[in-house]
Amino acid sequence: MPEIQNKTYSLQFWLLCICSFLFMTGHYMILPELPGYLSSLGGGDYKGYIIGLFTVTAAISRPFSGRLADKMGRIPVIIFGTAVCCLCALVYPWVGSVAAFLLLRLVHGFSIGFQPTGTSAYVADIAPGNRRGEAIGLFGLVGSLGIAVGPVVGSAVAQQISLNTMFYMSSVCSLVSVLLLVRLRETVTNTVPFSFGLLKIRAAELLEPRVWVPALILFLIMFPNGMVLTLVPDFSDYLGLSNKGIYFTFFTLASLSTRFFAGKTSDKYGRIPVLYGSLTLLIISMVVTALAASPALLLVAAVLYGITSGINSPTLYAWTIDLSQEQHRGRAMATAYFAVEGGVGGGALLAGMIFANQAQNIAHVFWLAALFALTAFVFLFLASKFNLNRQTIF
Repeated sequence: MPEIQNKTYSLQFWLLCICSFLFMTGHYMILPELPGYLSSLGGGDYKGYIIGLFTVTAAISRPFSGRLADKMGRIPVIIFGTAVCCLCALVYPWVGSVAAFLLLRLVHGFSIGFQPTGTSAYVADIAPGNRRGEAIGLFGLVGSLGIAVGPVVGSAVAQQISLNTMFYMSSVCSLVSVLLLVRLRETVTNTVPFSFGLLKIRAAELLEPRVWVPALILFLIMFPNGMVLTLVPDFSDYLGLSNKGIYFTFFTLASLSTRFFAGKTSDKYGRIPVLYGSLTLLIISMVVTALAASPALLLVAAVLYGITSGINSPTLYAWTIDLSQEQHRGRAMATAYFAVEGGVGGGALLAGMIFANQAQNIAHVFWLAALFALTAFVFLFLASKFNLNRQTIF
């Protein structure tokens, strides 16, 4: 698996960045409108399942996508995940019941279960070892542009044209992303064709034990993320923000402002010192969200949360790659994303249960989010003090 050793990034790297931008644009385009869409079907009480069910299949598929990425190659895994996203977006306009909607969300989760596993492993293959955080930060920055563009465009299209047009636009973004992949060359040598035997995974192969410390931190800090994704559309509406994507735009622009530099900083000063600062800011951002009583304060919270997200993601993913072995990078990244999906899904389900479609309960959810962030900080301190990253627990 070749790594870039010069000072410039390859054409493959930039093509992968464009693919990620389009995929994230299409994926996040529909998110702000899904709670309202589910309510129109009569499923207002099931909003926590919009993210929760999605992350179930995403998490379940991680060990398989990681193994396939290491055996078949990165590109087939990326194509499969993107194709699922493309096809599911085409089906949303034809959903006519709450049960069908929730089933579609379950299937849609395979897209995130596969595409990011393949792309992150590909980036890990071609990134120089001494600029790993920088490369991941830059790749994440481009993907975050899609996260910024998608919600605003999606909400605007849904309001000005139609909800169905928004879904079709999402599908087109994924389709173009797939077409660009034909220019990428595979980084895995000695690939094998697909067989059902590849889906037989032993218990020891489910997760990568070398990366359990950053994975557990990811798990804890993704609970706030699941809560944000679930409640911010309703919270925005409650506070008078008609475009439910505005929060995500502020969040993403703030994330973009720090993501690239955070990666470089963690390369220079180390992953743990950088994470201390970002986790502290994560706690503050959730407290501010809990206290938000106006659109302005909610957007301040979005900026704070975006900054900490822009620092956490490249730093933790780079740390995961640092600890992993080259032949198991797919599994290592799958483990990290498994932790992400578990945290996002758990946070979404908790948010839905506590919220119970009552606006006065929103603050309680974000106080709990702050507690999860504090727990992550304490665990990082203990992991650093007792050098837990050099130990395995399974």
